[in-house]
Amino acid sequence: MTNGPGFSRSARFLLYGAAFVILAAGVRTAESILVPFLLAVMLAVICATPLRWMEQRGIPTWLAVLAIMLVLLGIGTMAGTLIGTSLIDFTRSLPGYQVRLESKMAELAAWLSLHGLDVSPQLLEDSFDPGGILLIVGRIFTGVGDVLGRIALILIITVFILLEISGFSAKIRSAFPNAHRHLGPVAEINDKVRHYLALKTLISLATGVLVALWLRIIGVDYALLWGLLAFLLNYIPSIGSFIAAVPAVMLAFLQLGPGDGTLTAVGYLVINTVMGNFIEPRVMGQGMGLSTLVVFLSLLFWGWVLGPVGMLLSVPLTMIVKIVLYASPETRWIAVLLGSKPAEVVVGGSGDDPTGWVGS
Repeated sequence: MTNGPGFSRSARFLLYGAAFVILAAGVRTAESILVPFLLAVMLAVICATPLRWMEQRGIPTWLAVLAIMLVLLGIGTMAGTLIGTSLIDFTRSLPGYQVRLESKMAELAAWLSLHGLDVSPQLLEDSFDPGGILLIVGRIFTGVGDVLGRIALILIITVFILLEISGFSAKIRSAFPNAHRHLGPVAEINDKVRHYLALKTLISLATGVLVALWLRIIGVDYALLWGLLAFLLNYIPSIGSFIAAVPAVMLAFLQLGPGDGTLTAVGYLVINTVMGNFIEPRVMGQGMGLSTLVVFLSLLFWGWVLGPVGMLLSVPLTMIVKIVLYASPETRWIAVLLGSKPAEVVVGGSGDDPTGWVGS
């Protein structure tokens, strides 16, 4: 079977693969430009709902956009101040925590020696290096700090996108004769991404607040910082909650001892289990129509292409790719393979749902 002279199915597959490699390399090279733009687009998608709400109540568009920008600027300033001050204090306290770690390792080596296992404290320190875990957390905070450092550029791009939203549909209708074919995928992308980001933000915020309150009750240092970390990493599927818990649990063991360290770990386990396995599926449903394997692979891919911010945006970016692929008959099979249910094949084939999302 061919599609055009001289192009077999295997040749088209190789062409698609080559195009994908070239596109991924280009995106990775343009990371410094694309990250602020993608964040601005995501912010604009979230802010489109309050913007429309204010416009419906007679507020001028420019005033509504100004109000939204002031709120975003305030949130960014508070988050940046919290991260900066907490990291400075935490860096100053690291030598003391290192001394406590060496003491704990010596106590553990003595306990193992009493039970017939002769292990040196140095061997334990070399085998269990908390610096590697803290390095991952530090990279994430560094990535977020870099983004906050470019908050002015992101907000400027967001302003122009929001000002353009109201007339975008009219431009599409004027530019293309069959406008409904082009507006359908765009509307689908907007609705899906907005739904995901809004609910994920609320769930992540609740997770961060609960973590901060629990750590404050126990008495762990920098509870607000670890709550903010839980909020940010909750956007990362599968492993984000685990990464967020490790440094706080380690600090609780070093600062307060095994009892409170265990309580900290149990608190994280309960909060993440309830939010991730009960509340989030009920609120968001099956929602995104992506298989678990695709979600995890997208986390690795977007993290490699766009860095820590790519990990935070991995799911919505993959959703956009899936919707775009489904819009073309030639690439629809790829979108079906990315989905979570084979029912999408039946729905898409029946013609009842041209977007192919009923089955997901």
